[in-house]
Amino acid sequence: MRCVSRCGNCAYDIDEKRLDESYLLISKMNDSINEGRATIKKYLGVGERKDALRKADFVVNAIQVGLYDPCTIIDFEIPKKYGLRQTIGDTLGIGGIFRALRTIHVLKDFAKDIEEVCPNAWFLNYTNPMAMLTGYMLRYTKVKTVGLCHSVQSCSKDLLNGLNMSDKLEGRHEKIAGINHMAWLLEIKDKDGNDLYPEIKKRAKEKNAKEKHGDMVRYDYIDKLGYYCTESSEHNAEYNSFYIKPNRNDLIEKYNIPLDEYPRRCINQIAGWQKQYEELMSGGKIEHNRSNEYASRIMEAIYTNKPYKIGGNVINNGVITNLPYNACVEVPCLVDGEGIHPTFVGELPLQLAAMNSSNIYAQMLTIEAAHTMDKKKIYQAAMMDPHTGAELSTDEIVALCDELFEAHEKAGYPIF
Repeated sequence: MRCVSRCGNCAYDIDEKRLDESYLLISKMNDSINEGRATIKKYLGVGERKDALRKADFVVNAIQVGLYDPCTIIDFEIPKKYGLRQTIGDTLGIGGIFRALRTIHVLKDFAKDIEEVCPNAWFLNYTNPMAMLTGYMLRYTKVKTVGLCHSVQSCSKDLLNGLNMSDKLEGRHEKIAGINHMAWLLEIKDKDGNDLYPEIKKRAKEKNAKEKHGDMVRYDYIDKLGYYCTESSEHNAEYNSFYIKPNRNDLIEKYNIPLDEYPRRCINQIAGWQKQYEELMSGGKIEHNRSNEYASRIMEAIYTNKPYKIGGNVINNGVITNLPYNACVEVPCLVDGEGIHPTFVGELPLQLAAMNSSNIYAQMLTIEAAHTMDKKKIYQAAMMDPHTGAELSTDEIVALCDELFEAHEKAGYPIF
């Protein structure tokens, strides 16, 4: 977690080794690109958290409760015993539900401290599962929260590059709205206002028919639902009941679905960071160009009152008229000196609203489980999850949830 104010930056962690690594990285960046002008402090453990938060204007939340080992391993290996296969497991599905529950357990304490020592701070949430964590913070705490993901920024760029239409990138106009990881590219036009979707649909269908590639699920969305969505095909393969089914390895092959993808990424990322850390400890420098991530741009817009547009995760409150009022949605937002302002979208095409709703009710039940500490709502959330429900019976779902609940308790990462 990082706490940012006009006075400086604070890095906070509960693990001394990770804190020292983060502090080293931030300090190296400060030296190499900022001539050491920023003041950076570090704070360790729950006892120092309020000191880290005090006077903060922004709190950047990027945590992983339970890490790869043991909790990601638990999230993947126990469901496998029941025949439930996953690709990422960080947004929805049984993995996403339990990741949300153990993380909300921690966010409750964060919220209490923020409300006490920096009640006007903006909580910029980068942690998944985005909709469930952001939805909890906005519904059940007083903390000013927005959820931030980079899939909105890369959505149309990835699509056009993948279809050899990169000449249409400059000056394009787009409209994106829905829920996190399943927000829809509702409109995409070139710089002259011409609709690009007819050509996109033609090329996407042709590419899926003639070659294996890494975005086949989302191209199938274009063909069957009429629209592309923000997050990757490996993610979206497990947000529905269409692609991962019992005894249907033909579909895994057809749509090139990378089962167990997230554990592999964790192992590679851990190794990659260790290599970079050793290089930095040996005197290496780190370079950085400003990315398209929203956090620094939100800070700039609020500090300077210079408006900036983002795709933010907020409570719906009628912004998308055919999705539940209390759902956490991802919509265009204007940021200025007064804060973050969601813009009105209206109705989604009905099939897209249906796809979003199939995820939303599992998300909302998970939030309610965390708030009420009612174990039955965990079962119900898992039952409503379209992927879990497609593979397991209700009795199997209850047994799986009980085993996951117990495993997290034993690992030291309680759900409630």
